[in-house]
Amino acid sequence: MDPRELEQLVAQIGEEILARAGSQPARPVKGEGLNLPGQVCPNCVQRCAQTCTKNTKRILAAGADRVSCSPCLTRVDPEIASLIDHTLLKPEATRDDILRLCAEARKYSFASVCVNPYWAPVAAAQLQGSPVKVCTVAGFPLGANSTAVKRAEAETSARAGAREIDMVINVGALRSGDYDTVMQDIEAVVEASHNFGAIVKVIIEAALLDDNQKAVACTLAKLAGADFVKTSTGFGPGGATAGDVALMRRIVGPEMGVKAAGGIRTLEDLRAMAAAGATRIGASASVKIVEGASGTARPKAAAQS
Repeated sequence: MDPRELEQLVAQIGEEILARAGSQPARPVKGEGLNLPGQVCPNCVQRCAQTCTKNTKRILAAGADRVSCSPCLTRVDPEIASLIDHTLLKPEATRDDILRLCAEARKYSFASVCVNPYWAPVAAAQLQGSPVKVCTVAGFPLGANSTAVKRAEAETSARAGAREIDMVINVGALRSGDYDTVMQDIEAVVEASHNFGAIVKVIIEAALLDDNQKAVACTLAKLAGADFVKTSTGFGPGGATAGDVALMRRIVGPEMGVKAAGGIRTLEDLRAMAAAGATRIGASASVKIVEGASGTARPKAAAQS
């Protein structure tokens, strides 16, 4: 497929999906602006997996695959812990912070830890012999690295033991209509990661795109063989919205995962993302809460674990 044919294909797919989505408007979420009675506990302290087992289990029962959190928990229900991505992406994180993150993940049998690439070997060594996976990032947070650099990042991290790679698309190329470059970028990371058994989540940084561009980005990620699409880095101008999650879910269908990340701070936000179709929720290290994700059906373990 030459670049012109690819451009025509993704444009047609994007237009068709947006036309279909027009009859199903999704409601964006902006922190405290939601009104979802009964879904936020009185005196909520925003540490749901620790302090609110009942509601968290309801989220999991609705179809959540993972619940994410920052390193703030002291006790977690074992049934919930196995679905948590324990995340620390602060640039100022120290070795002691990473060791503590890994110790907590091992102690509570969290699903994974998500760290910056420099710390992936440290996390892998600390978690060796445990079922906890290591997740890291490529082209993070701007996505403006060359394809060769992103591929090298993914391969280096996978060799070091990472089994989940969150890559950022080339946003500028997408906005310029250079879809061939964007797809080759994703394909390179997918190939490098899959060679080592690692899954790939493609971050589209939705806050920088219009709806048609979001549709095109998700279509390219699907065509390139990625395992997930993800809303945001958490470092951009805006985070996840329920509207974006719903749109992304309609574009990729049930075959791929959809991850909501960035600005998810309350149980209201969590429930809105779950209702919109997220199968994974991401947490930045600065957000000291537990977040969850829900879809209409539990994803297959091979693709979503």
